[in-house]
Parts: sequence; C-alpha cells; structure tokens
Amino acid sequence: MAAFGAQELGRVPGPDGRIGHAEVRIGDSVVMMFDSWDGWPDTPAFLRLFAPDADAVYQRALAAGATPVTEVTALFFGDRVGRVRDPLGNIWWIQAHVEDADPAELAQHPHDPGAAEALRYVETSLDAAMRERPDHTG
Repeated sequence: MAAFGAQELGRVPGPDGRIGHAEVRIGDSVVMMFDSWDGWPDTPAFLRLFAPDADAVYQRALAAGATPVTEVTALFFGDRVGRVRDPLGNIWWIQAHVEDADPAELAQHPHDPGAAEALRYVETSLDAAMRERPDHTG
C-alpha cells in the first residue's frame, strides 16, 4: 500500500488474528479490505487508481513488490495506463489523464496503427496475466 501513498485509517483484528476490517485512504478515496474466511475461493480485486504521475506510481509499486502486468502506455483518449499485480493477486490499473482528446479526433484513432497497437497491447497484457495467474490459496 505504500506504493500508492495509502494512509491506514483503522484495522480491526478478528478473533483468529486475521484482519476483520481495515480501511486505507488513497488520495481522496477510502478502500475497505479484510482477510477471507476459510473455504472462500481466491477473489482478486481489479482496482483503478488515478494518479498525477502514472509512471512514478507504477515504479513505486514494482519497488514495493508488485509484479508488472502492463507497462505504462499512452492511449489515444489522453490517458497513460499501466497495471501491476500486488502480492495478494489483485490487479491495479494505474492511470493518469495527461491530455484532453478532441472528440472529432477520437473517431480517427482506431484507424491509427500506433493507437491500435497500444490498445491491443493493453488488452492482451491483462489477458495473458489472468491466464497465468498464480494460485494464492496458500
């Protein structure tokens, strides 16, 4: 969570020592989390975090132990998007809006080979990561 600048707001341990309830603040959002109970299947989350600098947050996430899923990539609609998998298997979209796209130009981008290739990479990198998802059942 340090990779995303999270501030822990509170933690309530369960009777067995697992986390019964915890909250962190990331930017102006509060994220709630807790440990699963015995018998629950793995249920990774897909989370999107908007940040002023997606590249810097992506690098901090890797330094904090995340594994790369999608390198930060500029997309035709004006955002830079990258993805990482945290040690628990959750996938984080790290996204920064860097420029406003002209709606008239947006219609042309799918025909631009570079824009199409960037979008294809972003889509296929997630698919590949999910197909090789490690088992986190412990």
